[in-house]
Formats: sequence, C-alpha cells, structure tokens
Amino acid sequence: MSPKRKIRILIAKPGLDGHDRGARVIARGFRDAGFEVIYTGLHQTPEQIVATAIQEDVDVIGLSALSGAHDYLFPRITELLREEGADDITVIGGGIIPEEDIPELNKAGVKAIFTPGTRIEEAVAWVKGHVKLRG
Repeated sequence: MSPKRKIRILIAKPGLDGHDRGARVIARGFRDAGFEVIYTGLHQTPEQIVATAIQEDVDVIGLSALSGAHDYLFPRITELLREEGADDITVIGGGIIPEEDIPELNKAGVKAIFTPGTRIEEAVAWVKGHVKLRG
C-alpha cells in the first residue's frame, strides 16, 4: 500500500432509520476533503456494514443514526469488528445522539460522536488527526 493513499471511509446507515440526507451530506463532505468514500445506503444491518467495511478495506466507518437505536447498533458493529479481527477499523458516529449516551458508546469502542451542528470540517479534521491507515 502506498503511504500516500487516501483514507477510505465507509458511511453507513444502520437499522430502520429512513432518513439519509445528513449521511449523504457527510459522504460528500469527506469526498470533497480528499477521502475515498463508500456509502452503503439505507437499512443496513450491523453484519452487512462490517462485511462491507472488511471487503472494501476501509480505515474508518462513519455511522449515522437518527432513530434512537444507536445504543444497540453502534456497539454491535464494534463487537462484530472485534469478532472478525478488524477492530483496527476506527468507528465514529453521528446523528441525533443524546450527550448522556456518548460515554457508553465510547466505552463500546466508538471513538467519536458528532452531534447536530458539528461542521463537516470538524469531523474531517478529527478523522485526519486520529485515524491511521490500515495495513
């Protein structure tokens, strides 16, 4: 792998949440910032997200949740990554996530949570500063 390759990010919408405008905006923002972006679309299971992340050899998974199921879905994804030996993939999340839920998500392995009002540039800067290329 070339050390100059782009960071590969998978943007995923786990669960039954049917609103993906924010995820598409974030995907475009990361693309415009020079990342290689893969977008899974709506209604993905944790298993589908992890399988896609491994198949696409991504460095980071960005999860978007507006439905309130983040407290189950996000930790399930980090658990599956561990089971698959792919826990070197950084997991971040965003959406409508109450501040009081963030510590538990962090404990489960979600490295950062971006709540409404976060500028795309802030999320991009966080990933550039914290995500190491895999491999």
